[in-house]
Amino acid sequence: MATTTEHRPNRIAAQLLMETARLNDKGELSGHQLLCLNPELSAFAEICGGCERIQKTPIPYSYSLFLKKFIFLYIVSMPFCFVPEFHYWTALITTLVFYVLASLELIAEEIENPFGDDANDLPTDEIAANIRLRVRELLLRGELRQ
Repeated sequence: MATTTEHRPNRIAAQLLMETARLNDKGELSGHQLLCLNPELSAFAEICGGCERIQKTPIPYSYSLFLKKFIFLYIVSMPFCFVPEFHYWTALITTLVFYVLASLELIAEEIENPFGDDANDLPTDEIAANIRLRVRELLLRGELRQ
């Protein structure tokens, strides 16, 4: 029985539930194993929901705009406070502080969505491949014992 769910995590969760039910019906899964698997499958769906909330919740525009304005005003006012103390070094210090603050703002925008295919996104494909490998190892060990 194929599922028509277009949402990939939901489709995977539905397939896992169907496979669990099939194994239970065939008697290949004990009642204890079924009780252990049900919370794990529920947790999988909850974790997927949490990841979607992270992915779909951007930094609010007003927050981002406020941060940019604050950085601008801070950097513009900085020389007035630093000139009496640091004289010509004020230009270098102000430039360095601007670089750091602007970089932090850019980093915040860049990591706003950690899921994707960009070079600095989370390596979800590699994580999934590692999990797949470990599950196969566990299944092979279980098959060897039976």
